[in-house]
Amino acid sequence: MPKMPKDRYKLMAPYMEKVGSHGTQMMFRTCTVQVNLDYGSETDMVKKMRVGLALQPIATALFAASPFFEGKNTGYKSYRSRIWHDTDKSRTGMLPFVFDEDFGFESWVEYALDVPMYFVKRENKYINALGLSFKNFMKGELSVLPNEKPKLSDWIDHLTTIFPEVRLKQFIEMRGADAGPWSRICALPAFWVGIIYDEQTLNSAWEICKEWTTEERFNLYKDVSKLGFDAVIRKKSVKELASEILYLSEIGLKNRKKSNIHNTKENECEFLLPLFSSLEKGVSLADEILIQYNKNWSNDIKKIYSEYSY
Repeated sequence: MPKMPKDRYKLMAPYMEKVGSHGTQMMFRTCTVQVNLDYGSETDMVKKMRVGLALQPIATALFAASPFFEGKNTGYKSYRSRIWHDTDKSRTGMLPFVFDEDFGFESWVEYALDVPMYFVKRENKYINALGLSFKNFMKGELSVLPNEKPKLSDWIDHLTTIFPEVRLKQFIEMRGADAGPWSRICALPAFWVGIIYDEQTLNSAWEICKEWTTEERFNLYKDVSKLGFDAVIRKKSVKELASEILYLSEIGLKNRKKSNIHNTKENECEFLLPLFSSLEKGVSLADEILIQYNKNWSNDIKKIYSEYSY
């Protein structure tokens, strides 16, 4: 996650502890890598948001790499993902309204306006606006800044305090993956670009998940943090689904025909190799780390730094 100013953290932390049990853990003790993707129209945005949200748990399973907390095995493949389940339900999660028939830019704005505020920034200082309404701010009725209406920068700041699994700004932000080694950091944008930037694969991905219900999507989101590849939706394991989605991503990258920076490859499929390897072995990076921890590291978590630092 990008580093936030200390003043902002100090302001947010006490409030987050009131609205969820894991807020400060999220801010100080988790690390993710996010992918920002373009959209060309409102219709294009809607399709990409829906596919991104529905399949975000698949990415969580593929990139799971956080089985430990305070040096102990948590029983979760992505404890980072688990932490988000109890951070602040008003601004996190799977956003069921994105799948409503009338979803578009307007409904996203309405959602964002209803998310309680954290702060207003003036002259490089953060003013406490915890729990206040941005709608009231727009009417000049914000108690901490009476008779003042928001600037565009205030709206941009407010949008940065919304943390769903997929976030809409001037781009679409995929937020469901754990950080990991360099090869995985390169694999993540390749994975999503292959799915999202090719019309054929985007439509095929939507065919896979379009009938899933709100409850099924939510349960999958909750289950993959603990079970990883073994989570199930509609009697199909995430491992099976991940294989299907990864195959689509490969097709999408081949269709793009974008060479690597050295022009030594005709497409970007090489970046997916660590994911194909995981699925072939049937183990995520979290599983691999746990095997090392139990067998080769003699339960010494410090070995993770020599093995996986880069």
